[in-house]
Amino acid sequence: MMKESIIAKLTLKDDKFACAFADKIILESQETDEWYEYFNTFASLLNHPKSLVRNRVLYILAANAQWDEDNHFDAIFDDYLAHVTDEKPITARQCIKALAQVGLAKPQYIPKILSCLKNADLSKYKDSMRPLIKKDIAETESILKT
Repeated sequence: MMKESIIAKLTLKDDKFACAFADKIILESQETDEWYEYFNTFASLLNHPKSLVRNRVLYILAANAQWDEDNHFDAIFDDYLAHVTDEKPITARQCIKALAQVGLAKPQYIPKILSCLKNADLSKYKDSMRPLIKKDIAETESILKT
């Protein structure tokens, strides 16, 4: 598949299709490294203006972390961590949850992940969202500390 085609499918206005395509990539990436060759293509969408695209890509990258023998994740890790406090609280939550998978695949990142979660400034989020984000942080910390 051409990288332009992948980007087009993941950024389609038809969110239902784009989400289904992302789910397919994530599911297949759990079992095989066939999507890993597009790691940098996925990473190029990490700061996409549309939060739904960012959500999809955070999970796709997390699913491919286990295949990252070339350490491509090193180049995007700080960018990835920046989404812990994404402008959209849902994207922040998705990032925090996905970090558990990243940390399990790449244990060398766990100290930096835990530090990022511990120091995350959640003050910009509405009172209704803050407890949910804190719960996600606690769950991810629990997974990574065991």
